Amino acid sequence: QVQLVESGGGLVQAGGSLRLSCAASGRSFSTNAMAWFRQAPGKEREFVASISWSGRGTYYADSVKGRFTISRDNARNTVYLQMNLKAEDTAVYYCAADLESYGSNWRDPRYEYPYWGQGTQVTVSS
Repeated sequence: QVQLVESGGGLVQAGGSLRLSCAASGRSFSTNAMAWFRQAPGKEREFVASISWSGRGTYYADSVKGRFTISRDNARNTVYLQMNLKAEDTAVYYCAADLESYGSNWRDPRYEYPYWGQGTQVTVSS
Protein backbone atom coordinates (compact mmCIF):
# COMPACT_ATOMS: atom_id res chain seq x y z
CA GLN A 1 0.00 0.00 0.00
CA VAL A 2 1.43 3.36 -1.03
CA GLN A 3 1.72 5.93 1.74
CA LEU A 4 3.03 9.46 1.88
CA VAL A 5 3.63 10.67 5.42
CA GLU A 6 4.37 14.32 6.13
CA SER A 7 6.18 15.51 9.24
CA GLY A 8 7.92 18.59 10.58
CA GLY A 9 4.97 20.91 10.96
CA GLY A 10 4.38 23.01 14.06
CA LEU A 11 4.03 26.46 15.53
CA VAL A 12 6.66 29.07 14.71
CA GLN A 13 6.95 32.84 14.86
CA ALA A 14 7.00 34.90 11.69
CA GLY A 15 10.55 35.09 10.39
CA GLY A 16 11.30 31.61 11.65
CA SER A 17 11.95 28.44 9.68
CA LEU A 18 10.63 24.92 9.40
CA ARG A 19 11.61 21.95 7.30
CA LEU A 20 8.85 19.59 6.23
CA SER A 21 9.55 16.01 5.22
CA CYS A 22 7.44 13.62 3.20
CA ALA A 23 8.45 9.98 3.45
CA ALA A 24 7.02 7.60 0.87
CA SER A 25 6.52 3.88 1.40
CA GLY A 26 4.96 1.02 -0.50
CA ARG A 27 6.83 1.81 -3.72
CA SER A 28 9.77 3.87 -4.91
CA PHE A 29 9.14 7.37 -6.25
CA SER A 30 12.72 7.91 -7.39
CA THR A 31 11.56 8.23 -11.03
CA ASN A 32 8.49 10.37 -10.27
CA ALA A 33 7.85 14.05 -9.77
CA MET A 34 6.69 15.16 -6.35
CA ALA A 35 5.12 18.32 -5.01
CA TRP A 36 3.88 20.27 -2.00
CA PHE A 37 0.48 21.92 -1.71
CA ARG A 38 -1.22 23.75 1.14
CA GLN A 39 -4.70 24.63 2.29
CA ALA A 40 -5.44 27.52 4.63
CA PRO A 41 -8.70 27.69 6.62
CA GLY A 42 -11.60 28.71 4.40
CA LYS A 43 -9.48 28.60 1.25
CA GLU A 44 -8.94 26.18 -1.60
CA ARG A 45 -5.89 23.99 -1.74
CA GLU A 46 -3.05 25.70 -3.60
CA PHE A 47 0.17 24.64 -5.24
CA VAL A 48 3.38 25.48 -3.38
CA ALA A 49 6.33 23.78 -5.12
CA SER A 50 7.25 20.79 -7.27
CA ILE A 51 10.38 18.88 -8.15
CA SER A 52 11.37 16.64 -11.01
CA TRP A 53 12.34 13.01 -10.49
CA SER A 54 16.04 13.88 -10.60
CA GLY A 55 15.76 16.96 -8.43
CA ARG A 56 17.32 19.13 -11.13
CA GLY A 57 14.02 20.78 -12.01
CA THR A 58 11.97 22.80 -9.52
CA TYR A 59 8.95 25.09 -9.78
CA TYR A 60 7.51 27.46 -7.15
CA ALA A 61 4.39 29.46 -6.59
CA ASP A 62 5.11 33.18 -6.76
CA SER A 63 4.00 33.57 -3.15
CA VAL A 64 6.84 31.37 -1.86
CA LYS A 65 9.58 31.96 -4.43
CA GLY A 66 12.83 32.95 -2.74
CA ARG A 67 11.60 31.80 0.70
CA PHE A 68 10.87 28.08 0.22
CA THR A 69 13.17 25.39 -1.18
CA ILE A 70 12.03 21.97 -2.33
CA SER A 71 14.53 19.10 -2.47
CA ARG A 72 14.53 15.33 -2.48
CA ASP A 73 16.61 12.33 -1.45
CA ASN A 74 15.75 9.43 -3.73
CA ALA A 75 17.77 6.98 -1.66
CA ARG A 76 15.46 7.77 1.26
CA ASN A 77 12.33 8.06 -0.90
CA THR A 78 11.75 11.43 0.75
CA VAL A 79 11.00 14.98 -0.38
CA TYR A 80 11.60 18.07 1.73
CA LEU A 81 10.34 21.63 1.94
CA GLN A 82 12.56 24.18 3.68
CA MET A 83 10.52 27.24 4.60
CA ASN A 84 11.29 30.75 5.82
CA LEU A 85 7.90 31.74 7.13
CA LYS A 86 5.39 34.58 7.16
CA ALA A 87 2.04 34.63 8.95
CA GLU A 88 0.20 34.09 5.65
CA ASP A 89 1.94 30.71 5.25
CA THR A 90 -0.30 29.22 7.95
CA ALA A 91 -1.98 26.16 6.43
CA VAL A 92 -2.07 22.39 6.30
CA TYR A 93 0.73 21.27 4.00
CA TYR A 94 0.29 18.21 1.79
CA CYS A 95 2.80 16.13 -0.11
CA ALA A 96 1.88 14.68 -3.49
CA ALA A 97 3.52 12.26 -5.91
CA ASP A 98 3.09 11.49 -9.59
CA LEU A 99 2.54 8.10 -11.19
CA GLU A 100 4.28 8.88 -14.49
CA SER A 101 7.99 8.06 -14.59
CA TYR A 102 10.49 10.60 -15.92
CA GLY A 103 7.63 12.95 -16.72
CA SER A 104 7.34 16.73 -16.86
CA ASN A 105 4.09 17.18 -14.94
CA TRP A 106 6.08 18.98 -12.24
CA ARG A 107 6.10 22.01 -14.60
CA ASP A 108 2.29 22.34 -14.32
CA PRO A 109 1.05 23.80 -11.00
CA ARG A 110 -2.51 22.66 -11.86
CA TYR A 111 -1.59 19.02 -12.46
CA GLU A 112 -3.74 16.57 -10.48
CA TYR A 113 -1.31 14.32 -8.64
CA PRO A 114 -2.59 10.78 -8.00
CA TYR A 115 -0.94 10.18 -4.61
CA TRP A 116 -1.44 12.35 -1.54
CA GLY A 117 -0.38 12.44 2.08
CA GLN A 118 -2.60 13.29 5.04
CA GLY A 119 -1.03 16.66 5.70
CA THR A 120 0.87 18.44 8.46
CA GLN A 121 -0.20 21.67 10.16
CA VAL A 122 2.02 24.73 9.95
CA THR A 123 1.02 27.70 12.09
CA VAL A 124 2.94 30.96 11.89
CA SER A 125 2.28 33.57 14.57
CA SER A 126 2.76 37.23 13.77
